[in-house]
Amino acid sequence: MDALYTAVATATHGREGRAVTNDGKIDLALAMPVELGGNGQGTNPEQLFAAGYAACFGSALGLVGRAAKVDVSDAAVTAEVGIGKQGEGFGLKVTLRVELPDTLDEATGRKLVEQAHQVCPYSNATRGNIEVDLVIE
Repeated sequence: MDALYTAVATATHGREGRAVTNDGKIDLALAMPVELGGNGQGTNPEQLFAAGYAACFGSALGLVGRAAKVDVSDAAVTAEVGIGKQGEGFGLKVTLRVELPDTLDEATGRKLVEQAHQVCPYSNATRGNIEVDLVIE
């Protein structure tokens, strides 16, 4: 694959540090969530992953919608990223909640969401590695 764009970010001190992009557009404190024993005074990798996945999946849905000549511009995608013990380490699981326009019939909506799941780079990166549930609302 030839990359069309490459994002660059550096994190220091792991989950209790700072994350900064090379262009300075992201510069934020990282902290363990309270649920994992931290103080919750910063963002965490799961929140960043959720934001990226939701945005990317929304764009993929728009792409397949335009190809099918179906307006999904009012769709919203919420990504829920969970972390938990998996074997000796940790693993992730994702639920993508896709809210489609009321004007879209259920069958067409499901087909577009499934097509988006095939084109979304995050879906392609996680396929076979992370459990991803698609929920259409």
